[in-house]
Amino acid sequence: MASSHVRKGDTVVVTSGDFKGQTGEVLRVIPKHSQVLVKGVNTVTRNVKPNRQQPQGGQVSKEMPIHISKVSPSVDGKPSRVRFTVKSDGSKVRVAARGGKELGVIRSSKAKSKK
Repeated sequence: MASSHVRKGDTVVVTSGDFKGQTGEVLRVIPKHSQVLVKGVNTVTRNVKPNRQQPQGGQVSKEMPIHISKVSPSVDGKPSRVRFTVKSDGSKVRVAARGGKELGVIRSSKAKSKK
């Protein structure tokens, strides 16, 4: 599987669609469907029947997933594309195209084994 440009915990900006311009934290990435769950974005209200957790029932507001191509990592409040670079020690990192800020390590450096 290829590395994704966003990961859980990233702060992202929605770049297109009804929620364009909104920012939020990635709560979950769903690679099978190429979707992400962003806190405070694409919220819907659901009616819930009474149950043990909610004896009164009522309305619950929750986030729904949006397509991963509609979000970009936020760097200084602005969306940025992502580059993947391999450092000299062998670790692979995500780097923001805007400003060159390191966004996170994908693969840590490996100790080279000699045979």
